[in-house]
Amino acid sequence: MAKKFTSERYEKIEVVDITSKGKGVVKSDEGKVIFVSGVIPGDIISLETYKKRRGYFEARLTEINQPSASRVDPVCEHFGVCGGCKWQNMSYKAQLQFKQKEITHNMKHLSGMELPEFDAIQGSSQVYFYRNKMEYSFSNQRWLTNEEIADGSKEMEKRGLGFHKAGMWDKVVDIRNCHLQANPANEIRNAVRDFALKNQMEFYNPKSQDGLLRTLMIRNSNLGEFMVLIQFYKEDRPKREALLEFLKNHFDIASLLYCINPKANDTLYDQEIICYDGKTYIVEEMEGLRFKINAKSFFQTNTQQAYELYKIARTFAQLEGNELVYDLYTGTGTIAQFIAKDCKKVIGIESVPEAINAAISNAQENGIDNTFFEVGDMRKVFNDDFIKRHGRADVVITDPPRSGMHPDVVKQLLNIAPRRIVYVSCNNATQARDLSLMKDHYRLVRSMAVDMFPQTQHVENVVLLEKI
Repeated sequence: MAKKFTSERYEKIEVVDITSKGKGVVKSDEGKVIFVSGVIPGDIISLETYKKRRGYFEARLTEINQPSASRVDPVCEHFGVCGGCKWQNMSYKAQLQFKQKEITHNMKHLSGMELPEFDAIQGSSQVYFYRNKMEYSFSNQRWLTNEEIADGSKEMEKRGLGFHKAGMWDKVVDIRNCHLQANPANEIRNAVRDFALKNQMEFYNPKSQDGLLRTLMIRNSNLGEFMVLIQFYKEDRPKREALLEFLKNHFDIASLLYCINPKANDTLYDQEIICYDGKTYIVEEMEGLRFKINAKSFFQTNTQQAYELYKIARTFAQLEGNELVYDLYTGTGTIAQFIAKDCKKVIGIESVPEAINAAISNAQENGIDNTFFEVGDMRKVFNDDFIKRHGRADVVITDPPRSGMHPDVVKQLLNIAPRRIVYVSCNNATQARDLSLMKDHYRLVRSMAVDMFPQTQHVENVVLLEKI
């Protein structure tokens, strides 16, 4: 029989660190490591433990006895509830410090490489309203506050449109004002919800998998264009057209799209996206290059910082004009086209066919003729036959998903032995893990972080590796 957990209280204890998932770290006098939500390093707090994990305890905050010098007032009314922007209560200067600290820790303990002095993290000039893409969920079971539950004087509207409550896949926090995407994003979302409520449209029920309205995606570009995509669970033409016509008539939307998705999950990649009005894409621009972004396109969600990221990758690559460059996990080919003028040829690989089609189309429209894109699973496509067809790369730029590179991909990199590897990562832990597989063949020359996601714990990191 499992031993019953006995909670413990700690008074006036200091928060000494913060985890990669945004929880504060406390260490008791007897050496216990305790994770607490809603606190930041420097806070003096009281807490009560409620669960034992392997290697640490989880606790509830009972009181902030003395706030940290880095603590600030969150600007968002939904802070602490919706699960996003977990660092809004921390000064931006402190956010950058702890992001850099996390990268340094992972590189030191996981990469096995000798570390150079790291470049200073590239902070963002915009710490709010910086995102170019947001996705919201409809739910007929929105999350209710304790005050709403206690108020039995009126019938509660249980339908909502917003973000999932942290740790609750079936509950949605109804969002009124989000500080991540520029207006009219908030106006569009609120108008969609209000129109749907007024016209008695069914919001999706994730448990029974039924309802009409499923998700809402809003994208915008640095040229001021907006894309709106509504995902319906089933077809109801009168209601669907009524909602889409409302949006068409009340907002300046360059690309108004929808899809009917009766699957168990709401991923769009296997869905037919239908254009109701306008274009099937919006356009981003960088250094005179124009990129068509469709509903399925991967494009960095912070356009301004993406530009900084690409400039760093280009600087690290040290191209002189005669190099053959591989761009692994190329997405819609933005980095490939960004560096094309500085090298002889760029070969991009990506697993999503729509992304490769967009990359080819964008390159043609940008008048770039020294890029080549191939679609397929990286582990299978990036093989000896691929090298024979395209030649051995002088420089490789790789920007894998959060899971990092498969060991077979790393092995092939070591086989072709490029002079330089520029590794762009949104997860520096898996990045450091991959570097450990290359430590006998490459040295780490530079590392520079780029903050793409202010108010959150996430950060991009770029490293330059040179052949030993």
